[in-house]
Amino acid sequence: MVASPHTDKFAACLRMLKERSGRGYDRLGKEAGVSGSSLHRYCSGLGVPADYRVVHSFAKVCGASAEELRELHRLWALADTDRDASAGTAKEDPASEREAAAEKGGRSDAEAGPADGPAATTAAAGAADTAAEPGSRQGAAPADAGAGADDVVPLEIELGAARRPGRSRMPEKLSPRFAVLAAVVAVLLVAGFVWLPGGRSADGSPTAEDGLLYSPACRTVSMGQHDECVREVQNLLVAAKGRLAVDGDFGPETLRRLTAFQVLAGLPASNVVDETTKKALYARKVSMSTWSPVRVAERIRQVFTEDPASAVAVARCASFLDPLWVLPNTNGSRNWGVFQISDGRLRELGGTPLRAFDPEWNIKAAHRLWSAQHDFHDWPSCEAALKDEPKG
Repeated sequence: MVASPHTDKFAACLRMLKERSGRGYDRLGKEAGVSGSSLHRYCSGLGVPADYRVVHSFAKVCGASAEELRELHRLWALADTDRDASAGTAKEDPASEREAAAEKGGRSDAEAGPADGPAATTAAAGAADTAAEPGSRQGAAPADAGAGADDVVPLEIELGAARRPGRSRMPEKLSPRFAVLAAVVAVLLVAGFVWLPGGRSADGSPTAEDGLLYSPACRTVSMGQHDECVREVQNLLVAAKGRLAVDGDFGPETLRRLTAFQVLAGLPASNVVDETTKKALYARKVSMSTWSPVRVAERIRQVFTEDPASAVAVARCASFLDPLWVLPNTNGSRNWGVFQISDGRLRELGGTPLRAFDPEWNIKAAHRLWSAQHDFHDWPSCEAALKDEPKG
């Protein structure tokens, strides 16, 4: 039984991939590291996996493209966190996913280091408003017509409103003395607007004091919102050289870029646009400019001299070669950067989320993990999907 439109769309996307592959549930499950019966439940809309890695592995063995993976992640995130789902649909028990991973030789979330693929955006990773979306996109992303919150009408200042009944009118003619006094008052008001702080900056851009985010309607901006407040956040992130679509939808793509911005600005990764984040966005002092995918792939080949093609394929699977890629796990931790190094692994390697966003450090840290056993066991799903990845 389909629990919600989001679950329905997610299941339909899985069925499309399955049918296109021409393979059965058991065979696909064996290759993806999950039972065939679980795949059947997901494709039927009777369950939503708690860990996105299962979905990612399934999609990879079905030959999904990078854009299809991004869209599938968006659909999974919305289905996973849909708070209005009926009792007929339940999330899959994470224990069943760990059991399936064990059959494949994988490890549990608590043991596994960095999660592979675009790891899941889940309720445990965010505040109560978390709802989550697909990977980062270089261009425009399709807006989700049913993404959660109702559309909010943009703030408008009603100028020239109709005169209220019974309100007295100004006299048709003013005395010269009154006219002079009115002119003086007008000049003083204009001067006040020009010189008082909180106007426009030297380049004409809005400052923190007069920005839309400081209006009552934007008191909180978080996951699941769809309004002009979100659009303002997205525009400010783009101004900071962040790569994301400006569509007014606060989904996982916006959450990823917001988290990256907060880390780069030295702020707590709070998953919401709080007061300190608003100030940092309007200050325009943080740059999210980073390496291109081409440069990332070239550097990976230089570091992973032992198996450069596989290393590039794993990184592409994990982050689409995006140095600022960040996604949360089901256990509340996050994965960071090109090789999606988890919080636990960062501590072992003496790193931080900020260091993990440095592609040079991230690639060399991943090579240290690879060197332990000379394989990609820290990225189990991506390792299994290597044969489906374009090499080089």
